Amino acid sequence: MNKITRHPISALGYQFIEPKYLPEGADEYYLRNKQNRTKTLFRNLNANEIEQLVRNQNQADDWNKILVSDAFNPELVKNCKFFGLIRIGKLEPFFLEYHNLRMPVGLYNSHIISCDIGDNVIIDNVSYLSHYIIGNEAILVNINEMSTTSHAKFGNGIVKEGEKEEVRIWLELCNENGGRKVAPFSGMLPGDAWLWSRNRTDTLFQSRLLEFTQNEFDVKRGYYGKVGDRCIIKNTLIIKDVWFGSDAYIKGANKLKNLSIHSTPDASTQIGEGCELVNGIVSEGCTVFYGVKAVRFLMAAQTQLKYGARLINSYLGSNATISCCEVLNSLIFPSHEQHHNNSFLCAALVQGQSNMAAGATVGSNHNSRGADGEIIAGRGFWPGLCVSLKHNSRLATFTIVAKGDYPAELDIPIPFSLLSNDVTNDELVVMPAYWFQYNLYALSRNAWKYEARDKRIEKFQRLEFDFLAPDSMMEVLKSLAILEEICGKAYYQKFPTEDKVSIQSIKEKGKELLDSDDPILQELTYFASGWENSKRKIRVIKLTDAYLRFKQVINYYPVYCLTKYYAETDLRDGGLIKNLTSDLSQPEVWVNLGGQLVPKSSMDQMITDIKNKKINSWKELHLCYKNLGNEYEQEKTKHAFAIFFASEVIPTSEFTSAHLIQMLTKAKTFRQWMSDSIYISRKKDYDNPFRNMVYADEKERDQVLGSLEDNSFIQSEKKESKKFMEQIDQFLIALK
Repeated sequence: MNKITRHPISALGYQFIEPKYLPEGADEYYLRNKQNRTKTLFRNLNANEIEQLVRNQNQADDWNKILVSDAFNPELVKNCKFFGLIRIGKLEPFFLEYHNLRMPVGLYNSHIISCDIGDNVIIDNVSYLSHYIIGNEAILVNINEMSTTSHAKFGNGIVKEGEKEEVRIWLELCNENGGRKVAPFSGMLPGDAWLWSRNRTDTLFQSRLLEFTQNEFDVKRGYYGKVGDRCIIKNTLIIKDVWFGSDAYIKGANKLKNLSIHSTPDASTQIGEGCELVNGIVSEGCTVFYGVKAVRFLMAAQTQLKYGARLINSYLGSNATISCCEVLNSLIFPSHEQHHNNSFLCAALVQGQSNMAAGATVGSNHNSRGADGEIIAGRGFWPGLCVSLKHNSRLATFTIVAKGDYPAELDIPIPFSLLSNDVTNDELVVMPAYWFQYNLYALSRNAWKYEARDKRIEKFQRLEFDFLAPDSMMEVLKSLAILEEICGKAYYQKFPTEDKVSIQSIKEKGKELLDSDDPILQELTYFASGWENSKRKIRVIKLTDAYLRFKQVINYYPVYCLTKYYAETDLRDGGLIKNLTSDLSQPEVWVNLGGQLVPKSSMDQMITDIKNKKINSWKELHLCYKNLGNEYEQEKTKHAFAIFFASEVIPTSEFTSAHLIQMLTKAKTFRQWMSDSIYISRKKDYDNPFRNMVYADEKERDQVLGSLEDNSFIQSEKKESKKFMEQIDQFLIALK
């Protein structure tokens, strides 16, 4: 039976806060007065104004509880019912227009309970408006129900006074078992979500982060909902416990409940038709359109959900788009693209700059007797059409997965690889360094594209979009030893010896063959082990080409950092190079902290400082992110040289200007190769007769697609290549 209680009509609009939660000497409006920062001076209605309001068919439980500004115009209030304390700003006889919606200023045909209403607001046909503070020039039209409860949390994972812990909202990220859950809060960065989802056995660290979230907000009961200045909310059914930032645009939503919808004049958030959002946070600059369903979620700045997308128990990083798809239990770093109605993503950590193709199924309930585990996909993850992957799997940075149903869990350590499922021969086929050999245009353009699309207003985290970065290059360095071992094993498989050969000897033999480009390499067949949880073979193809490219990239990488971050430096005194190369130890592991790359030691120090109470809030932690971002250019360049020294086995004390000149010369050659390869890999699409056959001639093709020479990225790439060459020439002149 539905429990319906009776109360006297005189109590409607009052006792918003239960007396037991009121501080001594405070009334029920003390938090409301704190929230409403208007400088308007309010007064009681005069007799003429009350008479006019009554003539306009308005009703109030107590006219003395309606306070107005001196610029109040009773002619602009018609057919409304007022209960509780109402404060109304100035109302002037003009209309507001937004996207061809033209409505006269004023309050019409609405039921309003205990609200503060700003200047020149439009409230028309709002059937139930309760406990809201409405900003200036806001437009509220055709809303069925809009209310705030005294214990509203506005999507934040906190517990109000008097509530049980069970009511806290959690996001169960990365794993369906809920073992990596985090409590969301307004302003939560992807680095926060990732850091919290890891280190689960460190109970002190976990409790401190929960403490940060709980202390981020006042847990007192009685805060009103807020509608910021210039918000437009129209044709919406249910709004409950929602906080709206300024300039938000809501049209035709079905249900919005327990949300913070951040919006600013420079980054307006929009929510459109048929959307249902519950228990979440929408950051500034987001768009949510056309039947989206989101429950227990957080959308970071400048993200998009559209066309029936479902986002559940997930964090969506900034500058990301999900369209048509279902995403569950996932932590997605910035710059993720996922379209097409049959895509599916479940229980995953996707570390950014990723793209899910049509039919790609990451995660399955059919290879475990329990809930889904997790997939960890490094930066640049790209599963192709109809790819199906199994939990648990781990993929290195910039892994592309060709179409296929992969039958077992994967652990791929080599970056920039193409995975193929060879059903005919029952083999997993891995091509390391695929992107460098066959599609450098897409790899380079994506880095350029993601940086151009980063529209965040507040950039607390310095996101890395370049494919040459500490995370990927450490994997490249480790890959050299892996490829050497695979090569050595292939050699001894073909030319066995009677004596047992040690792993070290196998690696040394592989390195010897690869460094000398021995002709015997062409006769060998290469297989890896431990990359798939199955008994089938794992064939490695184009191994010698990959090894060569990786060695070239390692030589190029520190030079690239010099030209990017130290272009104006005079190398003649050698001070910079000495500073960047002296006292370098073995290259350190870096971690992807929500799209920001940081040394693992720095992350460990942050964790220690959190536990030792040297960092005591999310804001202080965000300042650490910012400081690490400020140091990134120098630390990245030092790390690049450390990788080079580790690869070439050169002690830093023996590094001379002659070595640097050699590096610069090789880098110049490699950069020219890159520029040529970028152009050629795109030109293939223009030379393909099957792509051209749908056009009458090349002129029509270029009219439809744009010409190759006019391609904006190709033009940008040519300029960057020329600039790089000029910088290298300047460096060489300074050194000679």
